[in-house]
Amino acid sequence: MTDLPAAGSVLRAADRAGKTPFDLVPLTYDERMLRRRRLVTAHDEGFLVDLPQTVSVDQGDCFALADGRLVEVIAAEEELLEVSAGVEAVARIAWHIGNRHAPAQIESGEGTPRILIRRDPVLAKMLEQLGATVTEVREPFRPEGGAYGVGRTMGHSHGDGHSHAHDHHDHTHDHHHRDH
Repeated sequence: MTDLPAAGSVLRAADRAGKTPFDLVPLTYDERMLRRRRLVTAHDEGFLVDLPQTVSVDQGDCFALADGRLVEVIAAEEELLEVSAGVEAVARIAWHIGNRHAPAQIESGEGTPRILIRRDPVLAKMLEQLGATVTEVREPFRPEGGAYGVGRTMGHSHGDGHSHAHDHHDHTHDHHHRDH
């Protein structure tokens, strides 16, 4: 096996009251979905995550090591796109991002609302055509949870040969109503 300290459970940020972690582990959005992996803390201490099932950890959650120490998860910086638009256009732009099942961090603090998404040149071009300002940035990525505010936006697959690209400009749908 290994001599690394092992984490067999996760302590959620909401349940951490008064417990101070001994170190931090920066993880990207993709890295925050895990079951078993060797990680290295910000102070270069290795440990093994060995959870009973795959989980998604969020910023502020902690890995509980067998020796009682806690390692806090922080969102690592990632290559992202900052998408901004006027208040009147931001909802439509957010809809188009969501329609493509793209994880998105939505911020509406002071000033212009902004949405952070992963870098995707095709999506960037489409958003610019919709009137958005798209800027490449490097920041921590903490996208919204899935439905009902929990979990991840996982997308879904329909198998080979099927996509969500629907172009309704080239055809119509006829509806027939018959008397029975």
